[in-house]
Amino acid sequence: MNIKIRPIAMNDFPAWLPLWDGNNNGVRDEEVTATLWSRLMDPDFGIYAFVAEDNKGELVGMVQYVVHHVTGAVKPVCYMQDVYVDPAHRQKGIARKLVTTLTKKHKAEQQWRRMYWLAEADNAAAQKLYEKIGVKLNFTLHVLMA
Repeated sequence: MNIKIRPIAMNDFPAWLPLWDGNNNGVRDEEVTATLWSRLMDPDFGIYAFVAEDNKGELVGMVQYVVHHVTGAVKPVCYMQDVYVDPAHRQKGIARKLVTTLTKKHKAEQQWRRMYWLAEADNAAAQKLYEKIGVKLNFTLHVLMA
């Protein structure tokens, strides 16, 4: 299977939506979805996405990321927030291609101070991929929900 990784485009919405729903375990908040899509389409907002397209032109995966400033660096950082591959297309290296594309963008173009992400500790496939790319830090995550 030939996979093309490319930036998300306005006409991708119908094909992106099932990936977004899958990423959220089938739970959709219409306001969040509409707002995210609007932000993804605004090149100045700071939230971006790449999609994985198969040789039939179908979207089979996505990576969404946020570029933002932090207090401890001059250059911005990148938070890789969502990596999702359609279950029917997993174990084919698509997630790796998505993440590799993002890391290449970082090294070649953006030169962010760092790129970081979270992954569920029990997601073995994600852990296997991420341990080859980055360094696991020993932090705990605390969240205050609004």
